[in-house]
Amino acid sequence: MLERRVNLDGRAATAEVPRITVGGLRMAALDLEATADFMIEATDRSHRIGRPLYLTSANGEVLARCSTEPQTERLFRAADLINADGQPLVAASKLQSWFPLPERVATTDLFHVVARKAEAAGRTFYMFGASEAENEAAVKRVQNLYPKLRIVGHSHGYLRGEALRAKVEEINALAPDFLWVALGVPNEQAFVEEYTPLLTNVGVIKTSGGLFNFLSGSRARAPQWMQRLGLEWAWRTWLEPRRLFWRYLTTNPRAIYLLFSRNRALNR
Repeated sequence: MLERRVNLDGRAATAEVPRITVGGLRMAALDLEATADFMIEATDRSHRIGRPLYLTSANGEVLARCSTEPQTERLFRAADLINADGQPLVAASKLQSWFPLPERVATTDLFHVVARKAEAAGRTFYMFGASEAENEAAVKRVQNLYPKLRIVGHSHGYLRGEALRAKVEEINALAPDFLWVALGVPNEQAFVEEYTPLLTNVGVIKTSGGLFNFLSGSRARAPQWMQRLGLEWAWRTWLEPRRLFWRYLTTNPRAIYLLFSRNRALNR
């Protein structure tokens, strides 16, 4: 696999994580708790690799885009670890592999598990992305939920050029254990690729998609029964039909094809 060859330090740091290829991408076969434990451990000074460990997430849309957009595929394959943020990926793995994905690891759920563990372990957060209002509201809610969590800084994601570079240098000086980057696919993955060399004091970067919108309360999660059935995309389309109808109409059929044609049993 391509990511094995180009990402040797990341491969060494994640060597003990079991993986399964689903829809063409190698996914971490870890549940929510194990993923959060791995992230906490990765921020320990004794486990640092001289750059941030880069974690991202994939769902059906991502699989479809990676199969048709070479640049997006390259950005995802550069990740040290990819979580399965989509119930259809879990279901497909259970049908086709003797070692399936244990559960969906949605970033909106993972954030809270990591936050609780970070409170106990004394780890620090930086929250980067979304609009200024959304970012402020998300940070305020997180502080209310986790009063002992140390959030060393936060910023909206609408920065460009020198302003963005200065913000990256500021983040590095603050040296957060976790940098949550919520810029959307593939902008957040491109951010990681470009600015990782300037973020040597950061422990883990986790791309986060629309996480801050859910944290702020401006966007509601789908009902649990829809999440369990892999229908969260339908819920989101109902909420934002103009933005998402065509996207899912074009990516869902391709994702289904990939889920049943590009899978592979346990590998590392």
